[in-house]
Amino acid sequence: MAAVGMTMSLKSSTALKGDFLGAALKQTVAAPKAANVAFAVRAAGYDEELVKTANSIASKGKGILAMDESNATCGKRLESIGLENTEANRQAYRQLLVTTPGLGDYISGAILFEETLYQSTTDGRTMVDCLNANGIIPGIKVDKGLVPLTGSNNESWCQGLDGLASRTAAYYKQGARFAKWRTVVSIPNGPSELAVTEAAWGLARYASICQDNGLAPIVEPEILLDGDHGIDRTLEVASKVWSKVFYFLAENNVLFEGILLKPSMVTPGAECKERATPEQVAQYTLNMLKRRVPPAVPGIMFLSGGQSEVEATLNLNAMNQSPNPWHVSFSYARALQNSVLKTWKGQPENVEAAQRALLVRAKANSLAQLGKYSAEGEAEEAKQGMFVKGYTY
Repeated sequence: MAAVGMTMSLKSSTALKGDFLGAALKQTVAAPKAANVAFAVRAAGYDEELVKTANSIASKGKGILAMDESNATCGKRLESIGLENTEANRQAYRQLLVTTPGLGDYISGAILFEETLYQSTTDGRTMVDCLNANGIIPGIKVDKGLVPLTGSNNESWCQGLDGLASRTAAYYKQGARFAKWRTVVSIPNGPSELAVTEAAWGLARYASICQDNGLAPIVEPEILLDGDHGIDRTLEVASKVWSKVFYFLAENNVLFEGILLKPSMVTPGAECKERATPEQVAQYTLNMLKRRVPPAVPGIMFLSGGQSEVEATLNLNAMNQSPNPWHVSFSYARALQNSVLKTWKGQPENVEAAQRALLVRAKANSLAQLGKYSAEGEAEEAKQGMFVKGYTY
């Protein structure tokens, strides 16, 4: 991060003049010398654009389509409908998503995997151009995945800082305007102080580097659903994680007005027998965020984290029943795409039906962002949970 040093000094003395009882009194008062004070200020090369990007994504009634699955993860999705994991099949599925007519009515940003950022449709248009034509801002996943964190309780850390400055500059040139970095915190494994600190510091460095190269960063410390802990334990861990994240964001001079957050909702562990209602999830989640997140942040775009399509939408709707300090919306992957994949089945004749399925889910979450969603008429399949223990992304 480029920074400039600024020095402030006080004059060594000041003169005070005044009259007292008609007599002229001249007096000079010497002030102690002040020590030089140095502080860092962000270089403002992209600041206006970063703020504009973040606020555009945080538009009323809109959220993010997360379609940044790695090729391996995308392959698992394709295999679930009987398709081989080939570049052509990945291209066909991603083309289906980005060319959906009217998607920009509900989606303001789409997170892409690197392959997709440089990929074109079968008729020669770039995926980036297709998104822009639909009024959707292209984003890019920039982390390099999770690896074991040595010295921890079998926890992980996120790699990808090496070379990030040059990569983000190239992504900006290719048309990306925001970025995503996903790290995780596991409650059953602690979380250890080491893992929380590593996650927060990595997110802060990533955010700083992205802003220096024109990309508005999404800050995402995902607190995994794995475990049988209750909602109060999730609240405790989430509060600790977000406190440390914002401490390090400030230490790295990150512009809060030019970022977006992608938190987990505060829910019980996936194996907890005591389930929480949407109203409870909303109360716990919003109370935690209000204690930790400055109102300068434009938007909070929740991840679904293995919730069912309907559950993720109901929880979002509950959080928008009263005004919030920030735009509260969604950045969903499986909770937007599950029905789409099952409708498409890899068959060209099903593309339009699959695109209609995507619009149904996008519109439902758009309504939830406005606090106007109802689950009435939702298919039973959309209510099925998608949690996978030990899920890798």
